[in-house]
Amino acid sequence: MKRIGVMLLVVLPAVLSSPLRAETGVGSNSILVGQSAAFSGPAAQLGIQLNVGIKAYLNAVNAQGGVHGRKIELRTADDRYEASVAAENTRKLIQEDQVFALIGYVGTPTTVAAMPIFTELKVPLVGPFTGAQPLRNPLNRYVFNVRASYYDETERIVEQLTSIGNKSIAVFYQNDNYGKDGLAGVERALAKRGLKIVASGTVERNTTNVAEAVKSIDAAKPDAVVMVSAYASVAEFVRQMKKAGSPAQFYNVSFVGAKALADALGAEGYGVGVAQVVPFPWSPTVPIVHEYQKVLGKAGIKDYNFSSLEGFIVAKVFVEALRRAGKDLTREKLIAALESMSSYDLGGFRIHFSPTDHQGSDFVELTIVGRDGEFRR
Repeated sequence: MKRIGVMLLVVLPAVLSSPLRAETGVGSNSILVGQSAAFSGPAAQLGIQLNVGIKAYLNAVNAQGGVHGRKIELRTADDRYEASVAAENTRKLIQEDQVFALIGYVGTPTTVAAMPIFTELKVPLVGPFTGAQPLRNPLNRYVFNVRASYYDETERIVEQLTSIGNKSIAVFYQNDNYGKDGLAGVERALAKRGLKIVASGTVERNTTNVAEAVKSIDAAKPDAVVMVSAYASVAEFVRQMKKAGSPAQFYNVSFVGAKALADALGAEGYGVGVAQVVPFPWSPTVPIVHEYQKVLGKAGIKDYNFSSLEGFIVAKVFVEALRRAGKDLTREKLIAALESMSSYDLGGFRIHFSPTDHQGSDFVELTIVGRDGEFRR
């Protein structure tokens, strides 16, 4: 009997330790997800509105029981649109908070600063709010871009401007890798048409010191200015250009934050153009927009905008990947599930991922600010 008892003592620990270790951030009833974004500072509305859409969709899914019996918990961290803070937040979210995956980062400099960290730790990021090339080329196995690139956006803007006779085009851009990526996109689009940028001016991130940019660009008397910055600096640039008497047409890439820009400009926003990478949020005939309006309405949110719709779409893509990954959830299975979305229709907005292509969409639509501050197509 003593011999049998000893054998049981030896075998029992082996039996207890045999189940596979659960994936980080995945519990029996929950999945922990992290987001670092600007929730304060001059770019705050970008993070706030994106987060509104993400949370609205995740809350709706959780109210229905979650995914495979697990509810999704979103842990947020404010990086103030500062690269070093985003990197610090990312390390903390992964190593201290123990999140399963990342979602909805905001901005090029911030996401690029975080990329080496989540890549080394093999944690996927879904739906960063940036169209920059460093997150697309070369392919990063852990980055899944839902939105179109800045090259897609600037090509569409230049196509529109030149089609109506605007050939003298200047660029106002943020002096970092976001602004320079947009600048390169405009250069590429103009070169295709045998044209060059006539003038350029910069602004430092999280500032509105645009006087020198206004001086250099206005001196060239451009037909149009393509702007690649955040809403506070863009609003100040447009105001000062108009005060100087410039008749130029102003166009922005989507990252500016359409609603935040319109609010910042007020009456001076009339006629300012913004490229959009998601459908028109006020078009309920588009199924994904109808769903978005319905879910936000149930949450008591009636302020529709492009940024929150993008967050909603990103969250829906993420949840679909969780469903496809199955109940025995791992990061590797999430990546495989995302790469299986060769043609996923969210409802009038398609996503195309594969093992060799993590660029989900190339959808771009141009809008302008109307006299009432609302957007027109």
